[in-house]
Amino acid sequence: MRDALDATPYDALLLLSFGGPEGPDDVVPFLENVTRGRGIPKERLKEVGRHYFLFGGVSPINDQNRALLDALRKDFADHGLDLPIYWGNRNWAPYLTDTLREMVADGRRRVLVLATSAYASYSGCRQYRENLADALATLEAEGLELPKVDKLRHYFNHPGFLEPMIEGVLRSLADLPEDVRDGAHLAFSTHSIPNASADTSGPAEDHGDGGAYVKQHLDTARLIADAVRERTGVDHPWQLVYQSRSGAPHIPWLEPDICDHLEERHAAAVPAVVMAPIGFVSDHMEVLYDLDTEAKAKAEELGLPVRRSATVGADPRFAAAIRELVLERAAAESGLQVTPCALGALGASHNLCPVGCCPARAPRPAAAGADSPYA
Repeated sequence: MRDALDATPYDALLLLSFGGPEGPDDVVPFLENVTRGRGIPKERLKEVGRHYFLFGGVSPINDQNRALLDALRKDFADHGLDLPIYWGNRNWAPYLTDTLREMVADGRRRVLVLATSAYASYSGCRQYRENLADALATLEAEGLELPKVDKLRHYFNHPGFLEPMIEGVLRSLADLPEDVRDGAHLAFSTHSIPNASADTSGPAEDHGDGGAYVKQHLDTARLIADAVRERTGVDHPWQLVYQSRSGAPHIPWLEPDICDHLEERHAAAVPAVVMAPIGFVSDHMEVLYDLDTEAKAKAEELGLPVRRSATVGADPRFAAAIRELVLERAAAESGLQVTPCALGALGASHNLCPVGCCPARAPRPAAAGADSPYA
């Protein structure tokens, strides 16, 4: 690693996220963007959007991304890293294509991308790369000079991602009544995806039962559970569970669902549960509705004490981790010797998604990978 905080050859960082509505009038148009090409009627989208209407039609994800941008800019400035940061979304303003167009106008020619998804999967990685390719194709059709775009590696096992979640679980345990605290079960939750997508997640050598998606989440959960045991002296039982399932009921998705899991734990006489949403970078709608609303309602119905631990959000340690990942990738691109920072059994993820990694549902170009048409 270089002594000075030098991101060369990169001249910009792009925060790439999902996007979300910022008012009631935005909800259906936002969902139309998310489901474009699937032929879902507007009345059905209104039903799907009821979660957003419960929160005033506003998704928290945009404000959370603004907070993360502030944290990143502060961290970069405090450490002397002169790298401008931009923000673009897949499904709502600021749109990715508009942001890339702005970056080109600003003279940015080598862009590093941070996606707000820590794990390998089609929806958490390759789909972002497909959106990048679509945006670059639009700019190419407009006759603009295209920047070279790379994507930061998966950061699920970086200490700066893990430590805030470890502390969140510890705080949640401490908040439980003392008589149920030591017997509490840890439910590590992430977004359910179709089994077929999970099985083909990650590079081809990782394909199989659950693929890299499940392996990476299990490694993250194990690291957090081990840290909790080391710091409390209590070995809490734990399990990886899933939430936010959507799609046709006849298609198998990863299980168990968090609410089913709470029922099972209650039936097994577990005295309390801490829900830890390790699959999410911030407290966006899936966390606020599926955990804080639905799962907590199920726990109350059961009389089961539960707490929900925090996501990493804009924690300064996460911002520092992103800085370290930027410098790590920049050094590697400059031909310098790099020792990637990663904990657990899986080691550091790849910098360049190989051919066959998280294959598309239907063949589509994807940027920032070995199969990118924009090398």
